[in-house]
Amino acid sequence: MSRYTGPRARVSRRLGTNIWGTKGEDLAMEKRPYPPGQHGRTRRRGNVSEYLVQLQEKQKARFSYGLTEKQFRKLYEEASRRPGVTGETLLMYCELRVDNVVYRSGLAATRPQARQLVSHGHFEVNGKRVHTPSYRLRKGDVVTLREKSREMITITWNKDTLDRTPPAWLERGENNNSITVRELPVREQIDIPVREQLIVELYSK
Repeated sequence: MSRYTGPRARVSRRLGTNIWGTKGEDLAMEKRPYPPGQHGRTRRRGNVSEYLVQLQEKQKARFSYGLTEKQFRKLYEEASRRPGVTGETLLMYCELRVDNVVYRSGLAATRPQARQLVSHGHFEVNGKRVHTPSYRLRKGDVVTLREKSREMITITWNKDTLDRTPPAWLERGENNNSITVRELPVREQIDIPVREQLIVELYSK
């Protein structure tokens, strides 16, 4: 399945926030705190259109979770059919992806790394091996690091180095080898810096 493989710092500079959470993006934004391109220093002076603001919010969410436009649009359409606030439901679906839960648990340094670990079959959900990063978890599901994968250098380094506390809707297991979905996440527990209502307005046009 396709995914973005281009320069990450350019995307973060264009959207004005560290999308993938890497140090390189922070350094790039500190060194050049303006959008990329020949006219980056002056491009956004003056009024910014409503459409551009909405588009930027959508791109922030889409790139943060590593989704293609088709995947993100499909999630929005599903969320819009469900009762409740569409924007919050959309973010909840993104948070319940198994690669995001692996990232939230501290077993992966970034979401792209979590995606790779899941794709390579290093995790099980309720005892069954999964290879699909977009697999959506439900309340009560348990994501477990496979026995053979627990001594991987990447995994052990992440466990020892990353100081990431899972959100309240997740419960970390013994030795951080498993993570349980205690409850469905609510907006206050989702720290993605996006204004989801603007995404809904963009797709509703």
